[in-house]
Amino acid sequence: MIRNETAGDVGAIGRLVTDALKLLAQSTGTEAGIVERLRADGALTLSLVAEDAGAVVGYLAASPARVGSDDGWSLIGPLVVRPARHREGIGSALMAEALRRLRATGRGAALVGDPAYYGRFGFRSFPGLTVTGCPPDVVQAIPFDGVAPRGEVIHHPAFGLDQMA
Repeated sequence: MIRNETAGDVGAIGRLVTDALKLLAQSTGTEAGIVERLRADGALTLSLVAEDAGAVVGYLAASPARVGSDDGWSLIGPLVVRPARHREGIGSALMAEALRRLRATGRGAALVGDPAYYGRFGFRSFPGLTVTGCPPDVVQAIPFDGVAPRGEVIHHPAFGLDQMA
């Protein structure tokens, strides 16, 4: 079941984000803190959990972003699934629901991630779409209005990149 987070999910979400992302070489160990800061700032456009038998087994966050000078974008991340539950379609279900909701309210969605994974949802890199310090192929987007995004993806300050005011 995919649903909005509740106050009772907060601890489980933090543990899940930390446990799932520590398996990735690029993880900084700060990802759960980023989600906490987004939540505290009221900057979670989406905070979706996948629940199975009463347990949180997956999580997806989306927050406001800009691409260059264009507002109305959402940044997706993190998207995590309990490691023992990988390859069961949980991440795909979370992403499908997130994109369905974001299409109704925004200009597009952006993320930094594996092109082989996110490409199946329609994400792709675009010339001139950047995040400082990231290889261009991992900076991806889906423009809902069909206009190719160009410029730096500006994250919420919770990400610690000191970009968005």
